Amino acid sequence: MSNLRIALTTGDDDGIGFEVTAKALHKIGPQKGIQFILWRNDSASTKYLKLIDQKFERIVVDSLEEALNIEGPYLIDICSDLSPAHWVELSAKACMKKQLQGIATGPLSKTLIKDAGFKDLGHTDILKRISKTKTVHMGFAGSEFNVVLATGHLPVAQITKHISFSTVAEALINADLLRQALPKSQRSKPIGVLGLNPHAGEQGMIGSEELMVFPNLASFAKEKGIPFVGPLVPDAAFFKDNWKKYSVYLCLYHDQGLIPFKMIHGQDSGVHISLGIPFVRTSVDHGTAKDIAGKNKANPNSMIDAIKWAINLTRQQA
Repeated sequence: MSNLRIALTTGDDDGIGFEVTAKALHKIGPQKGIQFILWRNDSASTKYLKLIDQKFERIVVDSLEEALNIEGPYLIDICSDLSPAHWVELSAKACMKKQLQGIATGPLSKTLIKDAGFKDLGHTDILKRISKTKTVHMGFAGSEFNVVLATGHLPVAQITKHISFSTVAEALINADLLRQALPKSQRSKPIGVLGLNPHAGEQGMIGSEELMVFPNLASFAKEKGIPFVGPLVPDAAFFKDNWKKYSVYLCLYHDQGLIPFKMIHGQDSGVHISLGIPFVRTSVDHGTAKDIAGKNKANPNSMIDAIKWAINLTRQQA
């Protein structure tokens, strides 16, 4: 049986992406049935290449096309002069052709994506464009709890315009994908859906969004066989005693989910998973951290988790 192939994109050249990827690969080591294809540029630190070489037999090539022609127990190292934004685009196209089974991405700045000539605002928009997927949700898996965002990078003033039954129902379907990928002990628990307003609206006294969404959402969830609880009161949902009650928290806007997630898991752990695209994509849950690049200070834990999740999800889907 051929190896499952996972591309590792290391992001901005002057960020910590290559450092955390090298450290993660050294920690994880070779995995049975998995071939890693590593994207990096020619300025990548020799020190971290040697770290990879302690665990892997590495073959250097110039392009993804060349990498895909190599079979065997090797790590394929693409030393590329393309923009890191193109690494993501080419890897996504290869996933759509079934030449790759997944991607684990390092941090990529929006400025670099723009400089590459793309109109996309981030990884997710690149993936949506290539896969022609209309609705993709950001999921975040952590050691303490998991979060899915019903809406993305919206200005606060526009959030209520995007909250509807259909929006939350689509997000619930994708949140259920994450639930089903969790260990058995977690996936048996319901998805907790947060309300939008303080006190989850107090039956319409503090906003009407909950009344417009949740009665229909309850019947929709029952029809689809999705275990569901909500609306949860936002300011109490993330009390520690509640973490193990839910398989996933479905949050209605970006900061409602990511402030508690990052407060608890920090900047160096947790995994971002793209939900709704037809292939596996995981990512670190931190930025490029250019202020510590080259100082050997970067914590690889998030990339370790991202690669492990990519391995597990590709195996589940094989």
